[in-house]
Amino acid sequence: MGLKSWGLLLADLILPVECAGCGESRSRSALPGLCTLCALSLSGPPVPARPPRGEEGFVRVPPVHALAAYLDPVPEIIIAQKEHGRLDLARPLGEELARAAEAAAAGADPLWLVPVPSTRAATVRRGQDPMLRMARVAAGRLRASGRAAAVLPALTHRRRVADQAALGRQARAENLDGALAVRASSARLLGERPVVLLDDVMTSGATLAEAARALRAAGNAPVGAAVLAATRLSA
Repeated sequence: MGLKSWGLLLADLILPVECAGCGESRSRSALPGLCTLCALSLSGPPVPARPPRGEEGFVRVPPVHALAAYLDPVPEIIIAQKEHGRLDLARPLGEELARAAEAAAAGADPLWLVPVPSTRAATVRRGQDPMLRMARVAAGRLRASGRAAAVLPALTHRRRVADQAALGRQARAENLDGALAVRASSARLLGERPVVLLDDVMTSGATLAEAARALRAAGNAPVGAAVLAATRLSA
């Protein structure tokens, strides 16, 4: 056993890692920060996902691939990285997200990964932009596998929006309608490669629909979208 392996083993013995999914202190799995059982929830093959029929965004969302249904323990894992400062999860989640991005790309290469941005207020509160952090990891994993992938943080909020979690279906659509735009500094680059949108979760599809609208308005409709989890899977 190498020095690095001994070091990880010693760290587990002295400072057990609390699993972000179940909260138990267990030995490390293939996904650091998660126990073996919780890691399995995000380890399956990417599958197609769509917003429920009748939801805002159903016909406006590009083809989406997700790694899991948005069921326990997946929400706890995502919220831990997003809201509770578990920055150690950005790498394992980003590496898993790369698999969904590859499926969403449908063979496109080279490729832009465009993350859905956090609001300025959320970024300040969290001390990070979780999707941007995961997108960079995902791009690195795709490059390591031979894909010419890079992150382009092309989207920005052009007005304030409310927290989506507390809103209903219609309110979500109204809250986001016209909220995103492509940065002037990214507009030219955007047209040089196909785009895959990245987000953590798809529920009603309103966020991905608005992101896709902003990209289409700039002349580059995304070929697909990748998320860690979705409320409904197509397969």
